[in-house]
Amino acid sequence: MQIAIVAFVAFVIAALSGHWLIPALRKLHFGQSILEIGPNWHKNKEGTPTMGGIMFIIGILAASCLAFFFLADAPATEKIRYGSGLVMALGYGLLGFIDDYTKIARKQNEGLTAKQKLIGQILLAIMFLVGLQISGTLSTTLIIPFIGQLDIGFLYYPLAVFIIVGASNAVNLTDGIDGLCSSVTFVCACGFIVMAAILQNTAMGFMAAAVAGGCAGYFLWNCHPARVFMGDTGSLFLGGMVCALAFGLNIPMILVFAGIVYVLETLSDIIQIGVYKLRKKRVFKMAPIHHHFEMSGWSEWKIVIVFCLVGVIGAVISVLAVTML
Repeated sequence: MQIAIVAFVAFVIAALSGHWLIPALRKLHFGQSILEIGPNWHKNKEGTPTMGGIMFIIGILAASCLAFFFLADAPATEKIRYGSGLVMALGYGLLGFIDDYTKIARKQNEGLTAKQKLIGQILLAIMFLVGLQISGTLSTTLIIPFIGQLDIGFLYYPLAVFIIVGASNAVNLTDGIDGLCSSVTFVCACGFIVMAAILQNTAMGFMAAAVAGGCAGYFLWNCHPARVFMGDTGSLFLGGMVCALAFGLNIPMILVFAGIVYVLETLSDIIQIGVYKLRKKRVFKMAPIHHHFEMSGWSEWKIVIVFCLVGVIGAVISVLAVTML
């Protein structure tokens, strides 16, 4: 019941906030600029308000504050991981906000440089891991789904930073068409709710419920045709939340399955760039892969539905992996 309440609060606040946030974004002229290299029909979306991720950030934060009351009897380690993960996600959201605002100020689809973003993401990941280390809640034992456990000592830290930065960028890549990132992340969060229940980790159950509820409320405004875009403000925040869930359960490698759509989106981009540099040929009509299907004639709704089904498969595999721990 408490899980349902947390999800409901995040959903309602995210959904209702659209009534005042979207008009406010329009009034401030915070509209999205569309890249020239994208599908030409995306030009119709030029000017659609961006930074809409604020909607689910507010909802998730409110639901998370409520969840703290429910966590009175939870182990201290769970509370620390919960709070640290939330702070990291907010840091990523702030980084995304700076990027979005820079784009708007320059009136083009180029905000922070790739180097500036990367440095910010790495620093936030390091701060998160240092916080866990100081609090004594970080374990260097790497749990590899379906294989086993391996204490990798100091190597855990660079690997963890790589996972966090990579996952946050992967979620960011997934935000390319109406409703895709929010719906896929909703599925991913639902998988984490089940995994948290199996592992009896109440805190991560609440966090996953808040993410699921916030994404669902936001989806009402972002489904095709989108009335608002989440921007990097939202996508980087969600990337941080997904990482917080994985590390909160102490199984960061589970993201390979739980975040299967993010993984495929990133791999398609890497393959496209790599093959083009080596052979001057394109594997996909356009990368990341959701644009390939879009260029192949798939509607945005069809892509969202199919990708969500892929996400469900990944979530089921993740749950099976957790039951074997």
